[in-house]
Amino acid sequence: MVRSGIEAAVPHGRTDNGGRNDIGAHQGEPPALAAQKWAALAPGYAAIVERDAKAAHPRGLGHLGTLGTGNHFIELCLDEAGALWVMLHSGSRGVGNRFGTYFVEGAKKEMERWFIHLPDKDLAYFPDGTEGFISYIRAVSWAQKYALANREVMMDQVLSVLRQAFPDLATAETAVNCHHNYVAKERHFGKDVWLTRKGAVRAGEGELGIIPGSMGARSFIVRGKGEAQSFCTCSHGAGRAMSRAEAKRRFTLDDHVRATAGVECRKDAEVIDETPMAYKDIDAVMAAQADLVEVVHTLRQVVCVKG
Repeated sequence: MVRSGIEAAVPHGRTDNGGRNDIGAHQGEPPALAAQKWAALAPGYAAIVERDAKAAHPRGLGHLGTLGTGNHFIELCLDEAGALWVMLHSGSRGVGNRFGTYFVEGAKKEMERWFIHLPDKDLAYFPDGTEGFISYIRAVSWAQKYALANREVMMDQVLSVLRQAFPDLATAETAVNCHHNYVAKERHFGKDVWLTRKGAVRAGEGELGIIPGSMGARSFIVRGKGEAQSFCTCSHGAGRAMSRAEAKRRFTLDDHVRATAGVECRKDAEVIDETPMAYKDIDAVMAAQADLVEVVHTLRQVVCVKG
């Protein structure tokens, strides 16, 4: 079965509290491509943790080419012409998470040092040009490169599985890569600004992007319209309609099975928090941003792998 093949090839999920027996990390030797990518990333990582030792994470290489949990996924989709698309969503894994935790705490201490009182402590920031700001930008830029490499390794693993099942498989489409939850320096309205896209992706004029739905809903390949009022940005996906806890309270396993009919995916109680009903209506989300992107392809999931 293709789904079981992908699940065997790409570590996913999380056990042992992320310890040495964690199923979500490589056990033993990582794929050759992961080792190759890490060799290129390692010098930048070493420079970051040399200055900020507490930002280090033990699984840099161990997580490279792994999926994770939550809303991360690997999907096989069919477009309106019946062409096969491989879509996956993951990021900078444990390394990026550690960076985020470390620098958020550092920013909170910076606010205390400058006696800056915010309505919410999580709004803490590093003033532009300070040592903390420079270190954070260096770390987040590296994490974006790591996230891209992570997706590239997973894609290579998935395509290897598909080629075993379909020896005549040919890849004809250009890969679409887009970051989300990241920071970038861009020029908008005549000024150079630092822009944070949270739950969002860049939608510059002519740029291709990905807007996924949920496990049982449609997804979209889009082309940005470069709308200045949105800072050339569109949504990253449907977005949650409720918390994970609320989804588990509200929906049953039978609800989930009905909602994912026709999709080869996990249909157990542990993924009810990711059931399609826990997310907003993707069609309404797309209609609300028709001025930001145009739809290039509409995708229908047929296989979904989740951690």
